[in-house]
Amino acid sequence: MNNPLINPGLGTFIWMLVSFGILAFILMKWGWPMILKSLKNREEAITASLNEAAKAREEMKSLVAHNEELLREAKMERDEMLRNARLTSEQIVEEARTKATAEADRIVEAARENINYEKLKAMHELKNQIANLSIEISEKLIGAELSDKAKADALIQKELDSIHLN
Repeated sequence: MNNPLINPGLGTFIWMLVSFGILAFILMKWGWPMILKSLKNREEAITASLNEAAKAREEMKSLVAHNEELLREAKMERDEMLRNARLTSEQIVEEARTKATAEADRIVEAARENINYEKLKAMHELKNQIANLSIEISEKLIGAELSDKAKADALIQKELDSIHLN
């Protein structure tokens, strides 16, 4: 077991100690400050990232609250618009119903007037026909009575006596 790496000699040990010391001195002089500086920069970067993440989280919370408020307002506006649309449609339907009722009443009234006019016209025509028939019947009766001379003179005298001249 005379392996020089496992059981080094005194000279090797001293040179290893001197080499280690020089290496430790170089690392402490130039390497260690660089390592500490980079660790400090890394720590500051991590701290800054954590702070930014906390700020972002707070901003997200406020944005979520703001978005919820906007959503609530949008729903309220939508409900208001639907309510207004419903009221407007009801008004339009009511106006149409009123106009239709007025138009129906006007048509019914015009029909009644037309019926009354036609009724009066028919009655007038009926009276004229009755008068014409009466005249025809009277002509036939008078013609039959006037064919006899004595009856004709009696009829003329009777009519003349019934007429009073003013």
